[in-house]
Amino acid sequence: MPLDIHHTVLDRFLKYVTIDTESDPNSKTFPSTEKQKNLAKVLVEELHEMGIKDAELDHYGYVYATIPATTEKKVPVICFCSHMDTSPDCSGKDVKPIIHRNYDGSDMILPDDTETVIRLEDHPDLKGQMGNDIVTASGTTLLGADNKAGVAEIMDMAYYFMTNSDVKHGKIRILFTPDEEIGRGVDYVDIKKLGADFGYTVDGEKRGSFEDETFSADMVTIDIQGVSIHPGFAKGKLESALKIASDLVAALPKDRLSPETTEAKEGFIHPVTMTGAAESAKIVFIIRDFTTEKLKEHEAFLKNIMDETMKNYPNSRATFTVTEQYRNMKEIIDQHPQVSKYALEALKRAGIEPLHRSIRGGTDGSRLSFMGLPCPNIFAGEHAFHSREEWVSVQDMEKAVETLIHLAMIWEENA
Repeated sequence: MPLDIHHTVLDRFLKYVTIDTESDPNSKTFPSTEKQKNLAKVLVEELHEMGIKDAELDHYGYVYATIPATTEKKVPVICFCSHMDTSPDCSGKDVKPIIHRNYDGSDMILPDDTETVIRLEDHPDLKGQMGNDIVTASGTTLLGADNKAGVAEIMDMAYYFMTNSDVKHGKIRILFTPDEEIGRGVDYVDIKKLGADFGYTVDGEKRGSFEDETFSADMVTIDIQGVSIHPGFAKGKLESALKIASDLVAALPKDRLSPETTEAKEGFIHPVTMTGAAESAKIVFIIRDFTTEKLKEHEAFLKNIMDETMKNYPNSRATFTVTEQYRNMKEIIDQHPQVSKYALEALKRAGIEPLHRSIRGGTDGSRLSFMGLPCPNIFAGEHAFHSREEWVSVQDMEKAVETLIHLAMIWEENA
């Protein structure tokens, strides 16, 4: 049965994206930027205005809130989660959102930088948006749909439930997080305080996408100690750590095992930084695949490259350090099949053909799942994120809201 929703999602979204919440990977504080709390305070105020009395902003910048149950049934507590920060890859300051009404496939030229043009041929998903309303930034910043679309959708869902008390659902917890874009989003989440049994991040791309599988991820750090000597007296003695590091990276495969040569379920070994001088150097790699076993294979392969490279530099040495980052959420979610089953059913009830996918990356849900909150990912409608060409469809955001509402109702029905 179609839902009678008086949507607030667009107005909320247009407001939220104008608040600068860019996170900072170089910061030692949490949240990494205090300005993320500016949005958090707005959200708490709006939640209070809806009648959600326990909405709060904690010291770390997390927003917690509860939509009270409207049923006598004992329903598992579900949580909807989105992150408030935007990526430091592109400026999120002074965002000016623009609505392109009734999209007809023509180029969207962004007025503050007319060289920035969103073209249908560059964004294939626009083919499904004919007649819809597309929101972009003005050309000099990202938009912030990643993940303020998700935030606005959760807020619209909350508004619907708080103004439609006759709709049956269990207790719903809301969680808005800082610093997801720099990998710290759930570092200080209080799982006990959250008190949810199952969760869903609302941070996916294309309409209908649902993801309950992610990469597993490790970081490898190779520290190289070379032999430094004055270059005027270096013959037969100098073993430059920078050259060793360069040789090591150059020995990686050119046609496989890299982000630029893989897709779908293929993993990779990716050097992300290389720093140093003649005496010492450091290379940081990210290792990605869908199983821990594959990660170990890639790490053994990389370790062998390091060992073979070092044979050419007998007076130098290197250390190989593996740091676990996150694991494939599917390991946990498969133990609770109803979490995915109900989400896929909610998509269908919203009139959407589900796109059941795997993420070539991670989400807050990856870590939350291993913290005791099985937490797959539902679409928010964001596209071309981290760039000036970022866009989102108003109609997709509204469909995401509808999906969340149906999902909460399905949990109640099956309790």
